[in-house]
Amino acid sequence: MKSVNHVTLIATAAMGLESLVADEVKALGYEDVKVENGKVIFVADPAGIARANLWLRTADRVKLLVGEFTAETFEELFEKTKALPWSDYISEDAEFPVIGRSVKSKLFSVSDCQAIVKKAVVESLKKSYHIQWFEEKGPLQRIEVAIHKDIATLTIDTSGTGLHKRGYRYLHNQAPLKETMAAALIQLTNWHPDRPFVDPFCGSGTLPIEAALIGQNIAPGINREFAFENWSWFKKSWYDAALQEAEDLAKYDQPLHIFGSDIDHKMIELAANNAMEAGFPDQITFKQMQVKDFTTTEKYGVIVGNPPYGERMSEKVAVEKLYSDIGKTFEPLDTWSVYIITSHEQFELFYGKKATKKRKLYNGNIRTDFYQFWGKRPPKKHPQ
Repeated sequence: MKSVNHVTLIATAAMGLESLVADEVKALGYEDVKVENGKVIFVADPAGIARANLWLRTADRVKLLVGEFTAETFEELFEKTKALPWSDYISEDAEFPVIGRSVKSKLFSVSDCQAIVKKAVVESLKKSYHIQWFEEKGPLQRIEVAIHKDIATLTIDTSGTGLHKRGYRYLHNQAPLKETMAAALIQLTNWHPDRPFVDPFCGSGTLPIEAALIGQNIAPGINREFAFENWSWFKKSWYDAALQEAEDLAKYDQPLHIFGSDIDHKMIELAANNAMEAGFPDQITFKQMQVKDFTTTEKYGVIVGNPPYGERMSEKVAVEKLYSDIGKTFEPLDTWSVYIITSHEQFELFYGKKATKKRKLYNGNIRTDFYQFWGKRPPKKHPQ
């Protein structure tokens, strides 16, 4: 296997979050960044694989680009795949399954495309390693062939399980907000760690925990494993350096004022356990209560909520009453900013106020709006 000096990485993203992922990539110091639908492409040194997986809060996963080309026939797909430098990345003992997808392309049979790519990679590796059979009992290096408008993109997944799996949420409620989406919602607000943060529908605690991770600048991937760790060409020193950087940049002593509440006491227990797993046993306060009972004397806080959407007709009336309660409860909090995500198209009507701004997002497959009600700006702090 040759030494790899630089790699092209693709950070995949939910629709509408690409700009946030691009900002995160740039914050890591990578300048050659290109944004496309559902993905952010950038060039990095190999250590960037570890840094991107550790730090990207809003990306779904990080893939290593092996090659991209036009493929209108199976023969073209086979020959061009075979010509790629697979042995630079895939070890002799690796397990390399192939997954695939095809959209608006002549080669529309995904199973056929997968089989052809697998055969082509095997032929390429046979030539490089001078062996005829691969046992595939070693590290996982999952290949993906994605064909869109006859352009085939071949990647190797570096993440393993999706990046939303931070490692702290072993149990969750039935309709959880993905950790990546929760982080995105927080990044779309004006919250800073020196201001109060409230989630009145906290469920299993994802929004408060993600806020704590952001508030103390803790890398979201610090407590989990990744596929790249077991690759023979990926140097342990690269990962060690990335872990040390994450440790050095964490602000564990940053005070936080984060509060989560939920009507269900079981959810509060679950949220507290998840916060403990995430390393925040004392930094987040959870309480069982209805949203209409929320009061505060604090100012310039931020409320981020993912209330029930009322997708089923039987729930609609109750949900609309809940939205009305939310509006009345938050109305006196004129210095607070309120951010609510819901698929209900008449949310503003029941809330009783028009949003300052709203942003279209997809929570899983559900098209939603992120309603933003901006409060008064806090007074500027004068230098001492």
